[in-house]
Amino acid sequence: MLLKKQTVWLLTMLSLVVVLSVYYITSPEQKSNNLTAVQQKAKDQNLGKTSTPTKTKAGETVVSSIAGDSAFEELRMNLEDLRSKKQEELTNELASTDLSPDEKSKVKDQMDKLNQIAQSEELLETFIKTMGYEDVLVRADGSKVIVTVKAKKKPSASDANKIMLEVKKEIGETNYVAVEYQPAK
Repeated sequence: MLLKKQTVWLLTMLSLVVVLSVYYITSPEQKSNNLTAVQQKAKDQNLGKTSTPTKTKAGETVVSSIAGDSAFEELRMNLEDLRSKKQEELTNELASTDLSPDEKSKVKDQMDKLNQIAQSEELLETFIKTMGYEDVLVRADGSKVIVTVKAKKKPSASDANKIMLEVKKEIGETNYVAVEYQPAK
């Protein structure tokens, strides 16, 4: 009888540790701190850069940064926000008791794939920057990958082909790779 009480107590404590660990990992406070750090880093990088307002035909004012780095950073933050929301949804789904082990395995695979795609994008951005470009933004969405490159030099087809080959090497399941150029100022 004493052994059963100890076993129940031990299992209760272990389950409590697991629940608290999952809560700590997925807590909104931790994510908001990371997002705040990313936003602060983007602000620090853009210090001293000016933006110029322009008028459109309809009279609307559009503000564009001279350096243009803030647009890339904003896109990166939006992409990171979307991924973190998806990750949170998958974590909540994984924590659900209604799922069978096969369904939980599929959800875990989706979470792993999201993390792998994010890492591949970062790796590609870093590698493409080493090819002599000022800034790079890689967005992978399913079998479609869009690479936006900011460069001072005139874009060439051979450079685009090199980028496309690297993307296909890193992210093998792509059917469509687009390389867009933006002039650097």
